[in-house]
Order: sequence, then C-alpha cells, then structure tokens
Amino acid sequence: MILDGRTKLFVFLSALFVTSLVVGDLIGGKLVQVNLFGWILAMPAGMLAFPVTFLLTDLVNEFYGKKAARYLTLVGFVMALYTILLINWGVALPPHAWTGDAYQASYRQIFASSQRILIASVTAYLVGQFLDIAVFHLLKVATRGRFLWLRATGSTVVSQLVDTIVVQLLAFGSVLTLSNVFRIVFTAYVLKLIIAILLTPVIYAGHAMVERWLGILPVPVGEEVGSPS
Repeated sequence: MILDGRTKLFVFLSALFVTSLVVGDLIGGKLVQVNLFGWILAMPAGMLAFPVTFLLTDLVNEFYGKKAARYLTLVGFVMALYTILLINWGVALPPHAWTGDAYQASYRQIFASSQRILIASVTAYLVGQFLDIAVFHLLKVATRGRFLWLRATGSTVVSQLVDTIVVQLLAFGSVLTLSNVFRIVFTAYVLKLIIAILLTPVIYAGHAMVERWLGILPVPVGEEVGSPS
C-alpha cells in the first residue's frame, strides 16, 4: 500500500498527539514550582506535554476538518483507557522474589498516583477537546477561514478553562484543600493562555510548512473530509 502525503501527515500528527496525551497524564501527578511574575505557584508536570495537544488538534482541524479532529480525540481517549488498563494490570501482577518490598511499594505508589491523574484527565479531556473542536470550527466559519490566530487561540481560551477546572478538581480535590486546588487551576490556566499565545507563531509556521513543503491545503470552510486520505 502506498501512502500519500496527506495520510502520512495524519498518521504522524496522530502519533505525536497520543504520545503527548498519555505521557502528559503519566507525569501529571508531580507538582512543580513555578515563578509566575514573582508569585511562587504550583503546576502539574503534565503541562510540559499538553500544550502540544492544543497545537496538534488545531492543525488536524485545519487540514482535515472537524470529523477528523473528533476521530483523533476518540483515538486518544481509547489509548488513555488502554494505558489505565495496562497500569492496573502491571500493578496487580505478583512481584518476583528479586523485587524488594520497598521497590514494589514505590512502584505501586507512583503508578496508583498516575492512575488517578489519568482518570481525571480522560474525563476532562473529552469535554475540553470536543469543546475546542467546536469553537475552532465556529470561529473558522464566522471569519470565513481568515484569522488563524483567532480560532487557534480562541478555542484554547474557552476549552482549556473548562478542561483545567475539571481535571484539577478530580485529580487533586481529594488530596488538597479547595483553595490550593484553585491555585493550581489559576496557575495552569494562566500558563496555558501564555503558551497558547506563544504557540501562535508555531501554528502559522506549521500551517505554512504543511501547505508549501507538503502541498497539502486546508479543508475549505464548510467542507469536511471523511478520512485522512
């Protein structure tokens, strides 16, 4: 089977999207210290990977349409559930005698924490992604395909507010005070907005690279493609 450029690009974007999503979930249980304009705040380590998913969703939406972006979202959802299944299986398997009790306890603690983050993230992910896709598409139609920066940033501003609140409440609501949870929400959301603005040139660069180097044109306003090919 010979794959054309459009299909190859879709496969690459999908692989990068799923990797960023799952790795972001796995490392999300660690809170890192952030100095935000002189304020010392906490941020989940998963924020290192999640901004990439915003960029990829917008690129897929732009070049393959809303249906393809929704399909990619569902693929990511299934892969996240598959990850949870494998983690549960790995933790439940009886350890070999060579594995010390301390190591087994650390293994269980680390992956049990990741599991909580995964479940919270999967729940918020579906809501945030579908909202992002819908807002992106609405803005694209409203602006008749102009102002890429507006639909890319606007969809992130709306969807990630909902996503951030849901995921942090589910992930840390049972282990931290409500005030601390909302501090994390504030930090994560502000950073997402900053990252969304900083990623705008990257989106334009990716848009231009796909069009000029690969010869792939965006989906016309009001049209959809049924598959990546």
